[in-house]
Amino acid sequence: MAAALEAAGAAFPRRALSRQRHVVIAASQELQERELIKLAMLSTALADALRRRGVGDPAAGLAADVGIAVFTSAFQRWVDAPDERDFAELVRASLADLRAVTAGTARGARPSRLLRRQVAAAPRP
Repeated sequence: MAAALEAAGAAFPRRALSRQRHVVIAASQELQERELIKLAMLSTALADALRRRGVGDPAAGLAADVGIAVFTSAFQRWVDAPDERDFAELVRASLADLRAVTAGTARGARPSRLLRRQVAAAPRP
């Protein structure tokens, strides 16, 4: 999963264009909803790919959902970064944060603001 997430950065347009797109989406509830739908579709595709590789349920769905969370965290860091850190590096940082939180070793072991926003914005069944 980590390698797939790191490779996803190669598909992004230039950072400046991605930042502009991100600002436009953030300003529109309708575009935010479309973005969430796209991410949900991507999560489904990831889960299906994991199932084809022999990962059972519910692990495939969980891994796909977590992968999308790591992706969105890394993307947010990427568009917000004042330096030119590459997307793969930020994926690794997001995965390290996830490991620390799940192991209970993160500073304060509290969810980040980004994670709280993502949870709050997630569609409810």
